[in-house]
Amino acid sequence: MLLQVIFLLVSAATLGAALLVVTSRNLFHSALFLTASFFGIAALYILLEAEFLAVVQVLIYVGAIATLIVFAIMLSRGGLRDVASPMNDQWLLVAIGALALFAVLTALIQQIVWPVTEAKPAADILAGLGRAFMGPYVIPFEVASVLLVVALIGAILIAREKE
Repeated sequence: MLLQVIFLLVSAATLGAALLVVTSRNLFHSALFLTASFFGIAALYILLEAEFLAVVQVLIYVGAIATLIVFAIMLSRGGLRDVASPMNDQWLLVAIGALALFAVLTALIQQIVWPVTEAKPAADILAGLGRAFMGPYVIPFEVASVLLVVALIGAILIAREKE
């Protein structure tokens, strides 16, 4: 019972942070709320007994992605000012579309029979995952890291004011 209450509280905090990401007027504040949302997701993983996913969530999304976003905002001028309203003329149409997509995805997820087992996972599953990351999947991870760096450099060049 206590875990369910904690799960609901963490879920509400995570959803609140995610909502503030899209409604905040300041881009830097949105990045900080995004980081809080990433931490909330990691906490949900811990509550679901998926500690490895929680660590990966913190290392990749908080440690890399959120830091990259914060640096990109701080390196580009104008990202720290309150410049634009988070709402535009299309917000109602987009909200209806998002709710429709949520309803369709919820209906699809409800129809899936999820396999549930009482057996414990294999003891060496993390070691196998580590070998896969360092073996056959090392090239895709390196390509993704190069793409992120190129995207950051491109964003800085685009956002930089012309002299």
